[in-house]
Amino acid sequence: MDFKRSDFPEGFLWGAATSSYQIEGHSFGGAGPTHWDSFAATPGNVVRAEHGDLACDHYHRFEEDLDLIKAAGFDAYRFSTSWARVLPDGRGTANAEGLDFYDRLTDAMLERGLKPCATLYHWELPQPLADLGGWRNRDIAGWFGDFAEVIMGRIGDRMHSVAPINEPWCVAWLSHFMGHHAPGMRDIRAAARAMHHVLLAHGTAIERMRGLGMSNLGAVCNFEWADPADESDAAREAALDYDAIYNRFFLGGMFHKAYPERVLKGLEPHLPAGWQDDFDTIAAPVDWVGLNYYTRKLIGPTGGPWPGYEEVDGPLPKTQMGWEVYPDGLYNFLTRTAANYTSDLPLYMTENGMASPAPSDDQDRIAYLNAHVAKARAAMAEGVPLKGYFIWSLLDNYEWALGYEKRFGLVHVDFESLQRTPKASYEALKLALSQ
Repeated sequence: MDFKRSDFPEGFLWGAATSSYQIEGHSFGGAGPTHWDSFAATPGNVVRAEHGDLACDHYHRFEEDLDLIKAAGFDAYRFSTSWARVLPDGRGTANAEGLDFYDRLTDAMLERGLKPCATLYHWELPQPLADLGGWRNRDIAGWFGDFAEVIMGRIGDRMHSVAPINEPWCVAWLSHFMGHHAPGMRDIRAAARAMHHVLLAHGTAIERMRGLGMSNLGAVCNFEWADPADESDAAREAALDYDAIYNRFFLGGMFHKAYPERVLKGLEPHLPAGWQDDFDTIAAPVDWVGLNYYTRKLIGPTGGPWPGYEEVDGPLPKTQMGWEVYPDGLYNFLTRTAANYTSDLPLYMTENGMASPAPSDDQDRIAYLNAHVAKARAAMAEGVPLKGYFIWSLLDNYEWALGYEKRFGLVHVDFESLQRTPKASYEALKLALSQ
């Protein structure tokens, strides 16, 4: 690596990140069905109809995986809890086996000196709640608040940090407007309601966890830099609309108690009645903000109905996901977020990494991380209060609709034997974090 731990301030956190459904294995431990199980069981939704029944079997192998995190020299582990593992019906009676699992996982982190950084929800909605409308139903804010109280009532006393929801854009827009993730809808009204309700659920969970006496609570959003595909006014407007929906909507609700006018132009007729009255909850104060960043998109106009844009293939080198490698976007978002939304609130890179085929010598992942960490340092040099950096991901895992072939891991997983093998990027980070 081109950097080392001593290049960063004392106390700067280095971590690895995962999510529950992508690694745990969902077919045991008393977990209930999720809308991802249903989505994956529907032909055409997921590559080779792959699912999360076994995944990386982290449920049974978490000690080995935590040993890998510890051995690399990481300070923290960003993990997520499965709503359906804790509450198989989404509400009501808790699953003792699920609560016990997260209890053991937490203690195992602490035994290794790792800071537990929890995310309550990383996309695995209990199917019984999806049957009631899921994120389209306003009641989900209360259901989610109840879940937050149940799981954090058990492990909250030992958390270093907690964020309610990972990547609201994916939960709402990607899944209800574009149809690429569960529940697989392409419905502007569903998307508008999900966009609002995911923020209402976020704020509700923050309030409930404050009620438990918890602190160091944050929000985690994902960001994609949007550039016009050409120099036309139409392309510029399309890129601004993309940026407003993807990058400004959620922070706008949390920090300005307002949604961008560019987004309201399309969504306001479809938002739930009284949506303007929810901002006090949506803007419940947080202690930090996490940014997930991977790529930029070139955006052009379609001439069709709102939002009327499309992604255009770009010229930059691409990862296994087909995503352009654009480190400047990380710098842009760190500086813009601090300037326009969060001021001196601590920021974290909560996800950054790349998919790269196996086998490879992993030099592309090392180069990707070097380039992006350099941009993080540049933002810090300008006063951005970046306090930590989490690599996505510890393990090759279930990459949602793309199944198991897209490999983001610092550690290679053989999905037949489930053997873990650290990659060159893992070894390079281990050396950098020891210096």
